[in-house]
Amino acid sequence: MSQSKPSNRSIKDILFAVGPTLIFVLVALFLAKKYINPALPNRVVISTSESEGDYQLFAQQYRDIMKDNGVTLEIRSSTGAVENLSRLQDEKSDVDVGFVQDGMGSSETETNLLSLGSLYYEPIWVFYRGRTLQHLSELVGKRVAVGQAGGGTRILSMKLLNASGVTEKNAKFVDLGWANASSALREDKIDAAIFLATPEDIEIKKLIHDRSVHLMSMDQAEAITRQVPYLHHLVLPHGALDLKENLPAQDIDLVSPTATLLIKDSLHPALIYLLLKAASQVHDEPGIFEKKNEFPNEKSYEFPLSDEAKQFYKTGTPFWQRYLPFWLAALVERFILVIIPLLALILPLIRTVPKLYQWRIRRRFYQRYGELKYIETQIRSETTPEKHAQFLKKLDEIEDRVNHMKVPPDFTEHVFALRGHIHFVRERLLTE
Repeated sequence: MSQSKPSNRSIKDILFAVGPTLIFVLVALFLAKKYINPALPNRVVISTSESEGDYQLFAQQYRDIMKDNGVTLEIRSSTGAVENLSRLQDEKSDVDVGFVQDGMGSSETETNLLSLGSLYYEPIWVFYRGRTLQHLSELVGKRVAVGQAGGGTRILSMKLLNASGVTEKNAKFVDLGWANASSALREDKIDAAIFLATPEDIEIKKLIHDRSVHLMSMDQAEAITRQVPYLHHLVLPHGALDLKENLPAQDIDLVSPTATLLIKDSLHPALIYLLLKAASQVHDEPGIFEKKNEFPNEKSYEFPLSDEAKQFYKTGTPFWQRYLPFWLAALVERFILVIIPLLALILPLIRTVPKLYQWRIRRRFYQRYGELKYIETQIRSETTPEKHAQFLKKLDEIEDRVNHMKVPPDFTEHVFALRGHIHFVRERLLTE
């Protein structure tokens, strides 16, 4: 009983068979799009201090690398690490990434932040005027520039000074940015100034060449690192900053945190790998304190390392990003992560569609056979002419429904078989 076009009943059967699988697929795709590896954005915002450290310079280098990969890195200036952390913690803020120093925060309070590892050493430099000083405790009674409010320099300075017994009660702390602190120290307006910077910083170079000021060698450096685990004991070799003038004139003991790159945990994985790639290109060269390829590394003291960073430090850049353009690699990784698992779920469901469709068709035959079986059973117990007439009428109704059944050609033989059984029951009824 082939049909030139699908009947309404056939369309309903098809929808009944396909509908559940289709709904599942649509729901799965919606959830995958919303929660699993969302579409790759082409813009990232980084918060970085402009007035201290080399963060601005490094951010610009990151920006150039990411631009080559089709991603815009927007640099947002801040007053320092405190504001960087605040922006990252704020769910309404659009800042995705920020530079901070070790010791600036904690995963207990900034629960939505992850680390991409340590980037480079950022030594604490204490320059002073007058007689030789070797302990931070010797700054009692001095005028000390401790960095500007909100900056990492000030926070770390206060931690170290207070631990050494230098407080606002026995010393005068002055909040000055690096350039102003350097000028004030050289002009004898303050007695000491603390900086948190790389050896290449311009203010460090100015002060190391100024014969009126001295760089403190902390003979308690090792003891300090034992009490403050995120600080490292570094030795600045004599002559390392200027071989010609032999500056410094002797080895200098310093303590140093490392600069860390923090991200919001909502940042797209592909962008995390791109940031790590940029960091490895910018920070892998050797320096006065760093060995080649020592940075970036997986050390993270206050914040958990992101899963992508863990994988990066084990195996490097993901396979696809090594051989494909960044945008295409991100698309392939998204396909593998989202589409293939969905196919693994959908394919078994698709196989059930024909079975469900066949069951839907057979169910109509089963209903007619059920009615036929009921009449056949009743014939044995109901033998009056009136009952036989009712049974004959019921058989006619069943046969009429069978004649009007719209079924695929593959089920035509079932129609004829059902008609034969109806005829068999009718003949038996007439012979009773």
